[in-house]
Amino acid sequence: MWRDSGVPTDDVYAVRPECVDVPKTRFKIKAGKTLSARRWQAAFSPEGYLDIGKTLSRIQRGVGTFSSWLGIHPSIRGEVWEFLLGCYDPLSTFDEREQLRQQRRQQYAKWKEECRQMDPVVGSGRIITAPTITEDGLPIQDPIVQMEANPMKVVPVNSDDDHEGQELQTSDRLNTADMNSSDGVEKEPQNHAPLDKKVIQWKLTLHQIGLDVVRTDRTLVFYEKQENLSKLWDVLAVYAWIDKDVGYGQGMSDLCSPMVILFEDEGDAFWCFERLMRRLRGNFRCTERSVGVENQLHSLASVTQVIDPKLHQHLEALGGGDYLFAFRMLMVLFRREFSFGDSLFLWEVLIQRTQYFSAMMWALEYDPDAFSVYEELDSNEKGEGSKAKAKSIRQFGKFERENMRNKSKNPDAPLPISVFLVASVLKTKSAKLLQEARGLDDVVKVRISPYIPGLFRMF
Repeated sequence: MWRDSGVPTDDVYAVRPECVDVPKTRFKIKAGKTLSARRWQAAFSPEGYLDIGKTLSRIQRGVGTFSSWLGIHPSIRGEVWEFLLGCYDPLSTFDEREQLRQQRRQQYAKWKEECRQMDPVVGSGRIITAPTITEDGLPIQDPIVQMEANPMKVVPVNSDDDHEGQELQTSDRLNTADMNSSDGVEKEPQNHAPLDKKVIQWKLTLHQIGLDVVRTDRTLVFYEKQENLSKLWDVLAVYAWIDKDVGYGQGMSDLCSPMVILFEDEGDAFWCFERLMRRLRGNFRCTERSVGVENQLHSLASVTQVIDPKLHQHLEALGGGDYLFAFRMLMVLFRREFSFGDSLFLWEVLIQRTQYFSAMMWALEYDPDAFSVYEELDSNEKGEGSKAKAKSIRQFGKFERENMRNKSKNPDAPLPISVFLVASVLKTKSAKLLQEARGLDDVVKVRISPYIPGLFRMF
């Protein structure tokens, strides 16, 4: 796989040949530049302790030419992300991590079975793309819907022709109120018990998850297989159930898809996605008055006003002063603005125009106490946790280090890097936007460059 010219990420994440309008990748896997499996393995002690400071230093090391972007080799990307997203403690051993991995897989299997009992499509290898119940929790009396949602059970179908009494195969594990039999005999009373409101809300999201799943990364060969689509749907369905506060929101499929592709085991994919959502779930929390990402949009407006007042004024004149046109960029971290491979490298790599500085986004924001904080939150079921004192500031990512230094000056929560990324994009495209944008549609249509120059020198 290693070549002097570098291997495009499209060679790793194959695109369907008929999809000719997909942006070509600009990031390449380079020997001696990209974090390799050999260097990654060398960062562990014989017992399995990870020298996270050494790893971050390697990932974040600046290079001298535009073509020498770093990033992580795809063969180890999942393993590295598990640490950077706080799935595992760097100060744990191989045996301790394997034990925790097995415990988490069992927990996921338990949650998935719980979901399957509420809706048998979960774990069946299929997905739901149409609502199967009403807002009152009653099953939709449409034979086609019943057949799609429950293909294993016999359900009578009324007909005026010679086929009266024919039967469609649907599930024999319905836990919702089912149709009465054709002879008028009522089903068991428990089948008519009203569903809990939380169950109804969850079941009403399943078809929306399905509609999003079939549109997610549809250009990739990986999702030509039904089993991979259903794997993505299952992970999102289970997450929507266990996150009672946020549930499922449009855009989560874009964030979850890389995990499903990177991890062969569905449970591992779920937990990496769950840890990612610990950082991003606030973006999906919506109320009648506001959208979760709204604060970031306000911050983006403030940053743009500082770095490019003329552009900010122009956007306000176009009616875009609320910066809603950047909503998607912040929600799914540029997943839909780039090819699949480039979007993953963009999550990892931040480029500064003057120094061509490369760094992992997750590495920049890495907090060595993330694992212990998450575990404490889970065990105490509280909204806040106390962090243990880090042994060395070297163990923090560079962005997190800067936040620590500035905390005394600004006690407010620091802005995520994604806000600065979007501001950098707008700054880069300022001249084009000022010249060509005559409406918000023009702002959205301006093509984003596949690299992000001009990022602040704060790193």
